[in-house]
Amino acid sequence: MNEILKTAKNCRHFAMCKIDFLGSGVCVSGLEKHYASFYPVGRMDLYAAIAENTIPVTEKCVEIADSCNLCGKCDYQCYYVNEMRPSKVMKALKDHIGAYLKNGGKIVHTEDDKILTEIKGIVGDYWATNDPAIRIAYHHDLCPHVTFKMPEYVVMPNSKEEISSIIKLLNKNKIPYVVRGSGASSHGLVFSEGAILDLNRMKTIDFDGKNWFVKVGPGIASFDLQQEAKKRGYRVHTAEPAALVCANIMTSGLLSLFSTTYGISADNFIDAEFIARDGSFFNLNDITAPNLFAFQNSISDHEAFAICVSVSMKLHPVTDDESGILVPFQTLDSALDFAKDCARRHIGLAIGILGSEFISSFIAPTKKLAIEAKNIFINKLGMPYLVLLIGDTYALRSVREMGFPAIDQKLFKTIFQGLSALKSAEWLSLLKGLSDDEPFSYLKLSQFAELAETALAPSPAQMTQDIDPDLRLFFEKLYSKPEMNDLVWLNTFRIQSSRCCREKPSVALVLYLPIDNLLIAEIQDGLRDIAEKHHLKNELGFITPIDNGKRCVWEYDYYFDHNDPAEVSSIQQATYEAGTLLDEYSVKTGTIRQVRYVVNQGCSRKENLLYL
Repeated sequence: MNEILKTAKNCRHFAMCKIDFLGSGVCVSGLEKHYASFYPVGRMDLYAAIAENTIPVTEKCVEIADSCNLCGKCDYQCYYVNEMRPSKVMKALKDHIGAYLKNGGKIVHTEDDKILTEIKGIVGDYWATNDPAIRIAYHHDLCPHVTFKMPEYVVMPNSKEEISSIIKLLNKNKIPYVVRGSGASSHGLVFSEGAILDLNRMKTIDFDGKNWFVKVGPGIASFDLQQEAKKRGYRVHTAEPAALVCANIMTSGLLSLFSTTYGISADNFIDAEFIARDGSFFNLNDITAPNLFAFQNSISDHEAFAICVSVSMKLHPVTDDESGILVPFQTLDSALDFAKDCARRHIGLAIGILGSEFISSFIAPTKKLAIEAKNIFINKLGMPYLVLLIGDTYALRSVREMGFPAIDQKLFKTIFQGLSALKSAEWLSLLKGLSDDEPFSYLKLSQFAELAETALAPSPAQMTQDIDPDLRLFFEKLYSKPEMNDLVWLNTFRIQSSRCCREKPSVALVLYLPIDNLLIAEIQDGLRDIAEKHHLKNELGFITPIDNGKRCVWEYDYYFDHNDPAEVSSIQQATYEAGTLLDEYSVKTGTIRQVRYVVNQGCSRKENLLYL
């Protein structure tokens, strides 16, 4: 496999190229045309399909290739997340199609059938298609558990009335369909042999500051909603930056480090508007509405009961003294005790125990430096676990009064921008001598942050020295922006978490369970044993206390190469065994709930998940 095709087939399908999270702009053709194939994420799939002769050269294929102006914006975004250069794929696609046409290649024209003609009558001629160049971008993702399906039609409605009419038409003709957000589903929920309804055109945001909520349409991504809320002095509880808000709530409910205070599932919204499978409308708070607040502990039926076409979300006020700290721990036990205690005492807005893989991905701009950072935090600093806590002045003062050493915002910026110097700093070996009998007590020294800054000489230029030379100036300017070094901003917008699959994609095992140290250690040992038996990289993702410290959200990650059939087979077997193990613990304890059972029940009340 040549490097260009390898890059195309290694797209993570996170759709980060659809949002302007770096302030560098978004692909112009994507913003205009909306179909996934007009964004870099879709062009990657299209090039791989054309190069491997999976689909022919069609009219849309030519239009997609022509629409790319090779601006290079996708390089900035994809390099930040995965250290890849998709612009090479974009150019290869244009060159391939150009050469094909120059050599007399024939363009395949796709004919409309009766159903497609009727759908176009509802949404307009451009917004429904059966062209393979469009359909291929809705054909697969990185989920290792399902058989991918090529849809017959892709439709982009722009109103709830259009969706209702389409559903009635599809039902009448017994054509299956799936409604899609950004398309990155770890549960394999976004495929259909019939029709894909892509709701990305439905981008509406309406704030009601008087009543402390915002109503959003199904095409709004988390990052864009969070930006608009921030402008007004609020925060919303959102998922990963490119995830569409309505789809994420419907699928599994919103989870983040802010779940400690903002909750999960039905805690996050006030009302939602739906279209039922028969095309009728209802609001979640209607007295005659189906009971989506309920929960059934079953994975037998993954079909969504209804389509969410708007959600009214709570607005959370933000004070101007919020900041973040990282509290280091030598053991998971001690980190759990601290996080649990803070949650019980209502100290902090967001709390998360981060494992070494998350830490290194969070802090390092390249894969090479991430490997070195992981070694530094585990072996040199003796910090395999960090608890990230975001709070106001009073919350952070409480942590200090509890006696815990911490990496504050100033020291974090020093480490963040001085990481490449930290890897070779000989003075790290002296830190243990400064700690006396208390681990990390040197962090309490009033001058330590200044000493570290002098020793590391942090700067955006230093932290970008391993980045591709032609991208360094851009990234040096990027990391000079205050928000790119700010723990609050990075976690509010969840920018860094997109890097966690930079080396390899992962399958996340997510569950709710009590903060019981022995139980957590026992389950983690079991999950680790399964992964190592199948020779899979595996790491703790994060643990966030919820429900006033009684319980937590826990993510454990298995990593695999989605282009290696052997590793795909291994991850399939490993996740099956892991799911079985967790089911056994669920039956034995009566207190564990896997998120895979919450699929398409994300509107349910958290009490149903945690107590019943």
